[in-house]
Amino acid sequence: MSQRSERRGIHVDQSELLCKKGCGYYGNAAWQGLCSKCWREEYQKARQRQIQEDWALAEKLQREEEAAYVSSHSSSQTQPPQSQSQQSLATFSKFEEKKTNEKTRKVTTVKKFFSPSSRTAPKKESHEGKTPSPSITRQSSIETDRVSRDFVEFLKTLQKLGRDIHKQSRGFIESMGNKNDLSAEELSECVQDFYQGMSDRLMNHFKGSSEKVDRVMDQVEKYIMTRLYKSVFCPETSDDEKKDLATQHRIRALHWVTIQMLCVPVDEEIPEVSDSVVKAITDIIEMDSKRVPRDKLACITSCSKHIFNAIRITKNEPASADDFLPTLIYIVLKANPPRLQSNIQYITRFCNPSRLMTGEDGYYFTNLCCAVAFIEKLDAQSLNLSPEDFEHYMSGQASPRQQDDPAAWPQSGSRVNPALSQIHHNLKLLSNLEKRQQEVTEGAQNLQTELSEWQDSVAREVQEILERYPLEIKPRASAIDAENVENDRLPPPLQPQVFAG
Repeated sequence: MSQRSERRGIHVDQSELLCKKGCGYYGNAAWQGLCSKCWREEYQKARQRQIQEDWALAEKLQREEEAAYVSSHSSSQTQPPQSQSQQSLATFSKFEEKKTNEKTRKVTTVKKFFSPSSRTAPKKESHEGKTPSPSITRQSSIETDRVSRDFVEFLKTLQKLGRDIHKQSRGFIESMGNKNDLSAEELSECVQDFYQGMSDRLMNHFKGSSEKVDRVMDQVEKYIMTRLYKSVFCPETSDDEKKDLATQHRIRALHWVTIQMLCVPVDEEIPEVSDSVVKAITDIIEMDSKRVPRDKLACITSCSKHIFNAIRITKNEPASADDFLPTLIYIVLKANPPRLQSNIQYITRFCNPSRLMTGEDGYYFTNLCCAVAFIEKLDAQSLNLSPEDFEHYMSGQASPRQQDDPAAWPQSGSRVNPALSQIHHNLKLLSNLEKRQQEVTEGAQNLQTELSEWQDSVAREVQEILERYPLEIKPRASAIDAENVENDRLPPPLQPQVFAG
């Protein structure tokens, strides 16, 4: 089978990553394939259309209400009181029914049109499950304080402009504290409007120096999103949590997908390649621990660079885009990152849009969105499998590893449950560990024996030396004048004398 036919379900043309409007920037699935700039333009147009339609509907209902009132009032003057009340109630109920029908046939709102997931979900009955532990609260408080100090120190270098930025940022954070009931898309719109306004003011101040503007905007984003993280990440008005669970279950169900099925050009038997794969998995899992969208993007970029390094070492040549995407899909399947959908939505909604439109961060993020979309739509054709085999693998009735290496699996039946195969694999690991433990124990015993023998040999050598050169203890030497103690010729000892003054 040719290489091209093997990849027919995974290959993505690079032009498909760009905005559908043809502006040249990277698009995003959350924005209907548009870049952030074109999406905002379409959003504004659709919102204006929606406002006009709402006004037209309101005026129509107002006219109908006035006509119903005039009709009921005029008829009440010619009919008996009982029939008047009945006519009034009938007219009013007809009006209410028509009004309700008009509202149900109302044009789809802007939020539903652009993001089906942004519908306001019912609030959770209990918040006990999401209550953070005291240690996590203290850690986030410490991080928030540190980011605030760093932000103030950075703004000191800008003097008066820095004071204005700090005042506007604090005011925006305080205003966002009163918008807890807004949908996720409305919160995103507020933050993006603030970014746009701040960027325009900085562009005027720095006279078009985009490098300085980006440097300041990075600090502003870090300060604002660190302070707002708890309220805007996976908000209760969105279904991000539901999507996270669905994605996790989907990836778990695809645990049987092998590296060969995805045509991943990576050889994990090479130590350097295996190390790069582990680092890539670590980076994409670590993304969930970051609070700033830019930091989450940095984790995606680092993961992607490790993937390119693994491909380069395996193939001994630079990696291509066709090699990168299936490898990224394999890494996502192997890592099953926590809250993947929430992190993608958080970056999409609250990251500085210029980062997602261009540069390597935008390219890698767009590929990650494509990888997640591919996993959600993965089918038998994408993996070059028959529908029957695909269903058997998904249901756990069979595993491709059993067919590839029959000797490594139990032979009790033609189909093995994945749980049983995992148990068999774990037993093999335990058996190998037991053998290694025995080897270590034997080595320790041999070392103890060698130490004991060495101690005995040293003791023997010392004893031989003592026997060869015995220790002689000589008598103690006498005093110098010991033989002349009774000699009269010695002068008498000196006696102390006292002189009278």
